Amino acid sequence: MKKIDCLGEFCPIPILKIKQELKTLQKGESFMLFTDHSCVLQSITDHYGKASGIRLEPEEVINGVWEITITKY
Repeated sequence: MKKIDCLGEFCPIPILKIKQELKTLQKGESFMLFTDHSCVLQSITDHYGKASGIRLEPEEVINGVWEITITKY
């Protein structure tokens, strides 16, 4: 699984990286994004929502750091 490091990056950089990566994925494929800003998780959720054809699986792995698995369906 591809991993995208967005630690220290504010929006819209993570959103732009997600858009770029989604262009390369086939249905059922996933990648993981790392972030240390809670606003990034909220922005991704707001931007993509449920109607976007992707599934988000966020996990706060340590206090203030999230791994977000993004799957195209």
